Amino acid sequence: MATIDWIILIAYLAGMIGFSVYLGRGQKDQEDYYVAGRNMSWWAIGISTMATQSSAISFISKPAFVALRPGGGLAWLQYELAVPLAMIVIMVFLIPFFRKLKLVSVYEYLELRYDASVRYLVSGVFLFSRGLAAGVVVYTTAIVLEVCLGLPLWLTILIIGIVTIVYDTIGGITAVVYSDVIQLIILLSGVFLCIAYAANAVGGLENMFAAFPKERFATLDYSPGLQGDSAVPFWGLLIGGFFLYISYYGTDQSQVQRELSTESVDGTKRSLLLNGFSRFPLTALYMVMGIAIYAVYQQSPDLQAAIPPEAYDYLVPQFVLIHLPVGIRGILFAAILSATMSTLDSVLNSLSASTMRDFVEPFMKNAGQNLYIGKAVTILWGIAITALAFWVGNIDATVVEGINKIGSAFYGPILAAFLTGVISRKINARGIFGGIIAGVGLNVYLGEFQPGVFWMWWNFFGLIMTVIVAFIVSYLIPVAQESKIEKYSLNPQQLLAEEKHWMPKYALLFGYFVFMLAVLLIINHY
Repeated sequence: MATIDWIILIAYLAGMIGFSVYLGRGQKDQEDYYVAGRNMSWWAIGISTMATQSSAISFISKPAFVALRPGGGLAWLQYELAVPLAMIVIMVFLIPFFRKLKLVSVYEYLELRYDASVRYLVSGVFLFSRGLAAGVVVYTTAIVLEVCLGLPLWLTILIIGIVTIVYDTIGGITAVVYSDVIQLIILLSGVFLCIAYAANAVGGLENMFAAFPKERFATLDYSPGLQGDSAVPFWGLLIGGFFLYISYYGTDQSQVQRELSTESVDGTKRSLLLNGFSRFPLTALYMVMGIAIYAVYQQSPDLQAAIPPEAYDYLVPQFVLIHLPVGIRGILFAAILSATMSTLDSVLNSLSASTMRDFVEPFMKNAGQNLYIGKAVTILWGIAITALAFWVGNIDATVVEGINKIGSAFYGPILAAFLTGVISRKINARGIFGGIIAGVGLNVYLGEFQPGVFWMWWNFFGLIMTVIVAFIVSYLIPVAQESKIEKYSLNPQQLLAEEKHWMPKYALLFGYFVFMLAVLLIINHY
């Protein structure tokens, strides 16, 4: 690292903290801190959500998957097929409905619809799973900084954790959203710089693509993924991914909280629509980056020697360190930090919001201190996530798969709780509580004893198990449902009237799914 690289990196970190101080002015209560007074622009929310998806894990692990991971290559594009379809379900059944209820924590809905025990259970699952996943994010970036900056791993973890805690605690959700917009710009600049320098190093784009193995151009693998038959099975990714994305964008506090901050229900839908159309080209850009760096890898003994066996996530940081010039390295390191912070800041704020609304506030008598206690909870979660980062490193061959496995163990059962609550009036609190336990238990069993079942299927199987058990228990142990339950379930006639003017946009999303599938078919026959 040259002096100019350090200057760029330090200036970026200082700028983020200063920006959060500016945006955090005038915070009066939790509505300001957690949902920005419900007055944020839809485009800022949409870009912030995209920035969270374009994390350091994407920057490091997706190109590594494309270039080096056995069974990898462009088949990763299959992960994106279900996104537009999932967005349709979310926009019709979930987020706008929650937005009208003026929630801060999405898990408040579960108490309104069922009872407090279901709220505590699902919120607790979110806190555990998302906190652990955030530890993975910190660890991933710490690997990069350890390699590129020559600092010990423990110090890099502390740097990431401390800086993010400071600017997130000061600025709240407003700082999270607008800093994400800046961070996405920096990150995309870093991706384009990597592609440009890699292409130049191998003599142009034509040579870059020519160096990529033909078998890794395969985009579709029609294996079901139920018997260990593929690392990227089409049906597992399409069906399992469909339920994963509905749960992630529609019931995960780290995503939903931003959607609850828009100025209107239509604003919420526009931000989701933006993400429905944007994930595929963003992922395709990472695929090109993987192809570009692979071409350099093939011609560079130094780069090959710098990557430990099966440590695929070292590919991008070592490429930056060995092949990019002074100054550009600083920009790339800032891009990697941007990617991490755009994910970690929203997670911290959402963990704090869920902890406060679901576990702390019900037992507080003095609501006037909520803002300050909320900021203290943010700090505590930041410390906990930083501590978790010290032991999550060996989850999987590439960290991007590990972090998705964490979510998939819980997403299906959690989604079942929300969907059955919104759609059905027959399932009671005891039924859904037992269903969630059964669904998560099934996924743990699949993960431990059925390794041949592709992990994205857990989202589907966990949901089905939860729904079946919930209906059985609700039938066998009936509980009197309050008349107000109608307020917290969708009315089909009213829903149809409200969604009528959005139907053309839903048709566009479905058409976009068909377009993506066609693109993958064309590449697959390249």
